[in-house]
Amino acid sequence: MDSPSVRSRAISSALRLGVRPLLHYLPGHATGIRTARSTMDAASLLMRPCAGVRIEGLNERPAEDLGERPIKGEWLIPRDAPEGRPDGAVLYLHGGGYVACSPRTHRPITSRLAHDTGLPVLAPRYRLAPEHPFPAPLEDAVTAYRWLLARGVPASGIVIAGDSAGGHLAAVLAGEICRLDLPAPAGIALFSPWVDLTCELSAQAQDRARDPYISAASARRVARLVVGPAGFDDPRLALLTCAWTDVPPVLIQVGGAEVLRTEAEAFADALRTAGGDCELQVWDGQMHVFQILNRVLPEAGEAMDAAAEFICAVTHHASPGRTKAA
Repeated sequence: MDSPSVRSRAISSALRLGVRPLLHYLPGHATGIRTARSTMDAASLLMRPCAGVRIEGLNERPAEDLGERPIKGEWLIPRDAPEGRPDGAVLYLHGGGYVACSPRTHRPITSRLAHDTGLPVLAPRYRLAPEHPFPAPLEDAVTAYRWLLARGVPASGIVIAGDSAGGHLAAVLAGEICRLDLPAPAGIALFSPWVDLTCELSAQAQDRARDPYISAASARRVARLVVGPAGFDDPRLALLTCAWTDVPPVLIQVGGAEVLRTEAEAFADALRTAGGDCELQVWDGQMHVFQILNRVLPEAGEAMDAAAEFICAVTHHASPGRTKAA
């Protein structure tokens, strides 16, 4: 990808100086997590969703009484979407290290996807650690996928997407769908995925990366909260050693300056070695989940365009003839 814009370099420098030192010490204990959650929630109020998208709150049980928890979150619907059962959808799993954030904090991405693809986006509010360690988030993600199927959305029209920890959860969900013998989705789109929760790869890349605000040390502290007392033994957590047979097409976007870049590259290699169709896009100089700044950074807008093209292609959904997101 092209060299980062002046605006991108300025934002990265500001984050490196003002946010990275704070995030390096906050995670890992209850007070820090509460601070992170409240800060993210407050920041989300400053980021408007795309115009032309209707946001409906969601709090209901799946159509089939399978004993799951109620599904909570948001249903983002393009205002010009036809009435009736949608022929496709995006299931979006937000990031935040499995300990913070919500569907609201990620509306700049989810509303942009709905706007650009013409497909509704389901953004579930999954349970967070440390109160609810893994596999609680996975159970909620499976419930969300079943909810879409129960609504009559064909699996061939569903793309599972997510960023950071949500990218990890999206990939884990794809594997779980296969294990549960559920119909496979059309594709998987991952933004800056947190692939290796042991953080071994990111620790090795720490000295070379110029990540504006994520450090391997802080990620490792968070990961211990995510896995809880069970530790890292659950094989579903280990994306790099899974047998990725019959995986649908995958798009991975990662910033060139990220400490997680090495993980994304290793995951792409694992998918390709297993015979999968994986497109890896490395955006030079970009930071972790830069796509959330698609109203501000030209590179983020271009990345979202590429993601929408991928989603429309794998679902065979006609592009709505995108205009620039308002």
